[in-house]
Amino acid sequence: MKITTTTMLTLDGVMQGLGAPDEDRRGGFERGGWQAPTWDDEAGTFLNQVYSRAGAYLFGRWTYEIFARHWGAMAADPGGNPIAVALNTKPKYVASTTLTAATWPGTTVLSADLASAIATLKAEPGGELQVHGSGTLLRWLLANRLVDEMNLLISPVILGQGTRLFPGTGPDMALDLVESRSTPKGNTIQIYRPAGRPRYARADA
Repeated sequence: MKITTTTMLTLDGVMQGLGAPDEDRRGGFERGGWQAPTWDDEAGTFLNQVYSRAGAYLFGRWTYEIFARHWGAMAADPGGNPIAVALNTKPKYVASTTLTAATWPGTTVLSADLASAIATLKAEPGGELQVHGSGTLLRWLLANRLVDEMNLLISPVILGQGTRLFPGTGPDMALDLVESRSTPKGNTIQIYRPAGRPRYARADA
C-alpha cells in the first residue's frame, strides 16, 4: 500500500479545529469550525472518492479519537454515507504510545517501533494506507520520507492563529504537482508527490 495523506487547511496553513467551534481548543484556539461555510458538493465528491480508495487508515491519537466519536458512532447504521461505510469496514491503525486499548472495532494500536510497523503495512497489497488529519503523525511521516502522495484541500480563509501543517522549521522537500483544481465555493484541491529535496539557486549563477 502506498501512503497517501489528506489534509484540510486554510490559506495560511492552519489545520486545527476545522469541524466545529469546540473541536480542538488546544493552545487557546478560538476560531474552530472554519471549513463548513465554504464546503461544497464538488469538494465532498472528491473526498468521498479518496476514502473509497483506502485499503486501511492510519491515524494519530487526537484525530483517531475525534473520528471514533463521530464516524465510529455510525457503525451500526452508516445510512449510506460513503465515508462512514469506508471507515467502519476497513482496518484502522493508530500510532500512539499512550493509548492502551481502542474501542472502535477494527482498530490496531501501534505503540512501538512505528517505522517498522509502517514499513510492514506499506509492503501489503491493496489500496492506500490513508492518513487524514493527524498533524503530528503527518509531519513525522514527511520528515522520514514515508509519504507517497499528498492531498491538500485548501479553504479560502485566513485564520491568523492555530496549528499549521508545516512548522516554522523542518525538513525541506520538492514536490511534483499531480493535479490542481478549484471548486465553486473557492476551495482548491491540490495533489502532490514528494520529489526529494529542492534545488536551490546558486549565488554565482
